[in-house]
Amino acid sequence: MSIPFAVIRSVTMITVALCTLTIQSCTSPTAQTVAKSDSVYERVMQNGTIRCGYVIYNPGCLKDPNTGKLSGIGIDTIEQVAKNLGLKVVWSEEVGWGTMLEGLQTNRYDMIATPIWTNSNRARLVDFSAPLYYSPINVWVKAGDKRFSETTLASLNSPKYVIATVDGETAEVIANEDFPLAKKLSLTQLSGVEQVLLNVSTGKADASFEEPAVAKAFLEHNKGTIEAVKMARPLRVFPNCWMFKRGQLEYKDMLDTALAQLINSGAVEKTIKKYEVHPGTLYRVALPYQKPQSEN
Repeated sequence: MSIPFAVIRSVTMITVALCTLTIQSCTSPTAQTVAKSDSVYERVMQNGTIRCGYVIYNPGCLKDPNTGKLSGIGIDTIEQVAKNLGLKVVWSEEVGWGTMLEGLQTNRYDMIATPIWTNSNRARLVDFSAPLYYSPINVWVKAGDKRFSETTLASLNSPKYVIATVDGETAEVIANEDFPLAKKLSLTQLSGVEQVLLNVSTGKADASFEEPAVAKAFLEHNKGTIEAVKMARPLRVFPNCWMFKRGQLEYKDMLDTALAQLINSGAVEKTIKKYEVHPGTLYRVALPYQKPQSEN
């Protein structure tokens, strides 16, 4: 059955009108206000402040037990970034590894100021700044244990060996990815890294994976108990970055530009040296240029 032209014309006009109303509603001041209210950049610039959550983790973020004053590589650097941008830092709240993402999603703070290792699981939910520095991860065994070397490390992937880990943390991820056949001596997230390394030093576990800065801090109180397997390259290298809500390109660009200024000026290097208790345990960001060779 054919439909009269007049009916078709009426339906078309109604459809166009509805589409026009939809477009207008999407670009109305109310819709724009909603979009802006979800913009971290807009909120920061309007308030003149960067609200920061933080996780206590040396050397990125330290807290004086007497005064409560914060310091560390990430803390000092974000304060300098804010100063250069004409902004102020507000320390909103101390958070834990398991709760820090929630505060970003609910806008309780604008970023995590403690430099955080990037990984795929976190990238599904949040965005990261450019790196401030890098953390290498080494294999640690009981002092004097020569069963493993760079050429024989693959033998750790066996049920006869035990790897000390913490639930959901980096050592567990590496163990599952590289040594899935090895047994795991896993601790809860409430346990400290010291307990993991203690399990290695006492022979309860054959190996674990940790950054040199943390392992050497452990050795200060447990001298001669563990050692790193000698390797030409670390087992992993993780960038340490600030973390914030996904989709905040304007905010990320602002932070990255201000951070690059401090890296290029040498200010970040001075800050790293200030908090790097054991020199050489943190890797630097490579400068993005090359000095031309002299013609003479």
